[in-house]
Amino acid sequence: MLFSTKAEYGVRLMVELGRQPNTGPVSLNAIAEAERLPLSYLEHLVAKLRQAGLVTSTRGAHGGYSLAYPAEEITMVEVVEALEGQIAPMECFHETPEGKVLCSHEADSDRACATKLLWTRVQGGVTKALAGTTLAELVEFSRPVEKGANIKTAVGSAA
Repeated sequence: MLFSTKAEYGVRLMVELGRQPNTGPVSLNAIAEAERLPLSYLEHLVAKLRQAGLVTSTRGAHGGYSLAYPAEEITMVEVVEALEGQIAPMECFHETPEGKVLCSHEADSDRACATKLLWTRVQGGVTKALAGTTLAELVEFSRPVEKGANIKTAVGSAA
């Protein structure tokens, strides 16, 4: 399963906001420079994140964007779904608001889709991994590694 650059750049945008001290909003231009990302693309992404209630915006000379909640309370499933929409491993795969998984192939016959169980498990695994990862964890993981620190320990504890 591949996520688009919307998810990649949007998560990077959120991590950069999470790195900022609580001294006020951060300009999108500063984030674009820090992450070396195109400003025009970030403008589209931050609009989706704001619409989802994950970031707030402040207008004016000292305006910019801030996290709407503490980084510890923001999960990656919220961020990715705000940017990408519903997480679905296949085009035929749809989840109802009640959490029931539907496959468009099932309408073609009286049997269950042969691969529905597999894709349901894939979707569940991806969703669980995203829901179990907070923005605060990514911010901490992205901090520079101290000399002599074991990178495997950091990766192992994050998994």
